[in-house]
Order: sequence, then C-alpha cells, then structure tokens
Amino acid sequence: MMPLLDPAVLFFAVGLLAGVLRSDLEVPPQVARFLSLYLLMALGLKGGFALSAGGLPADGLAAIGLALVMATLVPLAGWWLLRRVTEPANALAVAAAYGSVSAVTFVTAHQQLEQLGLTPGGHMTAAMVLMESPALLIALMLRSRLATTPAHGSGGRSLLQPVREACTHGTQLLLLGALAIGWISGEHGQQTMKPFTGDLFKGLLAFFLLDMGVQVARQLGAVRQASGWLLAYAVLGPLAHALIALLLAALVGLSIGDAAMLMVLAASASYIVVPAALRQAVPEANPALYLGLALGVTFPLNLLLGIPLYTAMARSVLGG
Repeated sequence: MMPLLDPAVLFFAVGLLAGVLRSDLEVPPQVARFLSLYLLMALGLKGGFALSAGGLPADGLAAIGLALVMATLVPLAGWWLLRRVTEPANALAVAAAYGSVSAVTFVTAHQQLEQLGLTPGGHMTAAMVLMESPALLIALMLRSRLATTPAHGSGGRSLLQPVREACTHGTQLLLLGALAIGWISGEHGQQTMKPFTGDLFKGLLAFFLLDMGVQVARQLGAVRQASGWLLAYAVLGPLAHALIALLLAALVGLSIGDAAMLMVLAASASYIVVPAALRQAVPEANPALYLGLALGVTFPLNLLLGIPLYTAMARSVLGG
C-alpha cells in the first residue's frame, strides 16, 4: 500500500481539513491522552519482544550510537545556523525542539515500515528514548553561557530541573517500562499481548492521527507569524538531518529498516516533551514559534511526505 493511501495517514488529512474548516470535530483530551499512552505502550512492547527474540546485535549498538551522535549534532548545528537569523532565545528553543524527536512520527513510521517488510530492530525504540533529552541539555548549557542573570521565574529551581523532568516524563518511563516488559516476557508475552499490540494498533493509530490533524490545523496561525528563514529551516532542516543520518547509516552498514528509522528520528522534532520543558528552561523564547514550526510544519511534512521519501532513499542507497 502506498504510504499516502494508508488509512491512518488519510485520517490525519481528515482531521487537518476539519481544523482548517473550523469544524467542531474534536477528540476529547482524555481520549487523546489514552490513545497516546496506548501507542507508546504497544510500541515499547513490540520493541521489547524484538529484542528478546534477537538480542542486541552489534549493528543495534551502532544504531544507538548513531542516534546519540545525531541527538548531539542536530541541536548544535541548528543553534549555529539559527542564531544568525533570529533572537538567541528563539534560536535555542527551535534548535532544541528539532534536536529532539517525535514519538508519534516514530510510531507512524514503524507501522509503515512493518507493512513494507522493513521492520526496524527493537533497539530503535531504545534509540528514540535516548534521543529525547540531549538537545534540551545542550540548550541549557548554551543558555547558561549566554545569560548574565538567572532564568526569569526560575524561583530558585535548579538549572537542570527541566532536564530531570524531561528524562522522567511519562512518555519516557512508559516506553522504557514497556520495552523492558517485552524483553523480559519474550515470546510468551508476545502471544499473550498480540490482540493488544497487533489487532488494535492500526485502528487506534488512525484515531489518534485524526486528532493530530486537528491539532496541526490550530498551529497554522502561529506558523504564519514565523520568518521566512525559520520556515525554510522547518522544511529543509529535517531533510538535511535525514541525509546526514543516511550517510552515517551507510558507513556503518545498518539495515534498511534501521537506517530509514534513524532518518525519521533525525528529521523529526519534539512538540510534547521538549517544548513543555522549554517553557521553564528558556522562558523568554516564544512557545508559539518553536511549537508552531514543529507541529504545524515539520510534523505534517514528515507524516505525509518525509516517511515515504526517507524509506525510498534508504532503499536506494542501501540496496533494498
């Protein structure tokens, strides 16, 4: 099935259209929260089952290593570039958001790669978790060098408090916990949880992406306020990050599925965990800017065009 004809992606388009038309279509926040937790739990279990069956091979360690390289390189490169076209605080915040990852993009890509017979290794779930927080830590270190006074409204909080909160965020803990449970329970656990992680997954993903489409439409107003340079970064930056990830994946010989997933992670941007932490870590930055770019531009581009493009590029370069 072509990725753009995937029912889950089409439901995202329906939600986007509903938001643009200002329809009253809306998924209740608590339902959306449940769907998010379900998808993360199911994905963590899938990764754990895969690790239990195949262990952690050398290329799995290599993939995790490359993920950490990208999680360091992207925010540093983003800061170096963006500080030339926008205010330092906004440059830091945007670089941090784009240096982190989107769990929803990961989940969607994982499902599409499975359909193509290119299922990534379970270690890629661990890689995603490890890529979540380095960008925020880098942003805090850079900000501490720039600032001459404590953060506004810090109230005596530790500078690293946002990092601790990001590392202990519910999404992180749920993913790691589900990954560990899948690894420990192995094949027996996989058979027990099959209706939960298999049969229900695609339908609930479609329902969740319907809500995401509505949420993206709500960010379009903020996107229109961004400068042309920032919009260009939101469109072209992820492609550049994906190309670097593909080059590194080819150098170490990752599988097509792992390489495509590494590209997806490198090209994604956080719009949940890191933006929430940035409100405390870099309070002078404009939340509408870094959240609007990540959710209103990069997320839909990756979902509709990026995932199939990165998969095709990985196949072309790695010979699949």
